[in-house]
Amino acid sequence: MAAPDFVMNPSLDAKALVKRFKADGKLHIPDFLEAGCAESFFQSLRGRDDWALIVNQDANSFDLDRKAQAALSDEQRRALDQAVYAGARYGFQYRYEAIRVPDDEQDRRKLDDDPLVRFASFLSSPPMVGFLRAVTGKKGIDFADAQATAYGPGHFLTAHDDEVVGKQRHAAYVFNLTPVWRVDWGGLLLFHGADGHVTRGFTPSFNALNLFAVPQPHSVSLVAPFAANRRYSVTGWLRGR
Repeated sequence: MAAPDFVMNPSLDAKALVKRFKADGKLHIPDFLEAGCAESFFQSLRGRDDWALIVNQDANSFDLDRKAQAALSDEQRRALDQAVYAGARYGFQYRYEAIRVPDDEQDRRKLDDDPLVRFASFLSSPPMVGFLRAVTGKKGIDFADAQATAYGPGHFLTAHDDEVVGKQRHAAYVFNLTPVWRVDWGGLLLFHGADGHVTRGFTPSFNALNLFAVPQPHSVSLVAPFAANRRYSVTGWLRGR
């Protein structure tokens, strides 16, 4: 499939978005791309075979490509489940599939026919950086890093705030790419208050861009075993160099 051209919806009201983001440091933007862009992008991601399962143990992250996942024995799968659930019980833990985009601009140019890399470059282009700086009020944003994510049944991301020393993360984004999603399938982007309650939640609506300031406690709720689809998105941070 040909790599899609990415064009932001020209009807978006930047001034209104600035006001909404300033109110509480988070924002849901429906219909972010022009009609047709998101659909072709979704189809390109869904058909890829280079997804890798991403899990962590404390501060270390591990990738298992599809071949490595298929090679796991039943006993190894049970052991992996037990380790993931133990980590999630009281700490920071995640499990989902991903395809990562290199941060380096020259490395991205070598992969310019990859729709995912082209989307990351689109977000990092001068017009888009200007738009994202204006909406978030974060003048230090220079580029967007990126990874495609796919959350299937049993996948999740527990509470964290995205702040990492030296990464210069000014804001985070989630661009949603699943055409049909029900709230009761899980996979919700949830924001956590100091009182232990959820202050706000975003359903992964198709062609919607979610932006939020860093640091800010949030999580992705467990995708239910009866979910009919995988939760596809492109996620990352708006960073300084």
